[in-house]
Amino acid sequence: MVWKRKDLLGLRDLSAVEIEHILDTAARLKGIFDRPVRKVPALRSKAVFTLFYEASTRTRSSFDAAAKMLSADTYAISPSTSSVTKGEGLVDTVLNLEAIGADAIIIRHSCAGASEMAAGTVKCSVLNAGDGMHEHPTQGLLDMFTIREKKGSLQGLKVVIVGDILHSRVAKSNIWGLCKCGAEVVLCGPPTLLPPEMAAMGATVEYDLDRALEGADVVNVLRLQLERQAKGLFPSIGEYSCLYGLDADRLRRAKPDALLMHPGPMNRGVEIRGDVADGERSVILEQVRNGVAVRMALLYLLLGGAEVAVD
Repeated sequence: MVWKRKDLLGLRDLSAVEIEHILDTAARLKGIFDRPVRKVPALRSKAVFTLFYEASTRTRSSFDAAAKMLSADTYAISPSTSSVTKGEGLVDTVLNLEAIGADAIIIRHSCAGASEMAAGTVKCSVLNAGDGMHEHPTQGLLDMFTIREKKGSLQGLKVVIVGDILHSRVAKSNIWGLCKCGAEVVLCGPPTLLPPEMAAMGATVEYDLDRALEGADVVNVLRLQLERQAKGLFPSIGEYSCLYGLDADRLRRAKPDALLMHPGPMNRGVEIRGDVADGERSVILEQVRNGVAVRMALLYLLLGGAEVAVD
């Protein structure tokens, strides 16, 4: 297919065909990892700016690595050392980056809709690296890529997402994407962190973790996002861990070949036991690696990268 979108703002508005095209492109570009020199000239002379208003390790470094592997020039803008500290708003910031020569601006922001506002302001491409509690589309895509790579297809799989669903932009992107591609999505968490209206997105809501895990093909564990929560949503960390923490005994309820995933950062001993996170079912570090391939694919598609051989 011919890619026609200027921006990547979320998975809610993408079709299943578009999602599969991104994943197919990522699979091809992942071959760059196996080259003696892990770089191709697909985006030579393109300028990619990262603008992160929130802390990030995996997403920011992954985008930076992806752009560099495609030979783009990369520039990291930190709001804490930029004109944002002088009162400059997001609109003026992205307009100035475009004036400098940005071909793509990758934005993480605490406000839902920030990337969409930026995309409507500038002519260059905007990629949403997480906006408030709205979406985190590249994490959703890399999760789907990892599942498809391991299982061959997303169609018909039971994917259980456990934890703080209410505050999770990762969960929302996963729900939109997985449901469109034919997976059965089961959401599990305490009622205060899992409103029943989430079922309207196409997922099933289950409050008992043991029941949710029965026959699961994939278990995706989310952390408690205490930085976004109001107080009083659950009695204590200990009680949450007892009811919704994933350990080896609970994981046995899933299928023997079930995948264990986590978008990071992990709170070991809270939502997941360390031995499970590091166990043979875990694909957590593969998710991180696959994130570079998916972000390469998006930059390549959005910026009209030159055809390159990666074999």
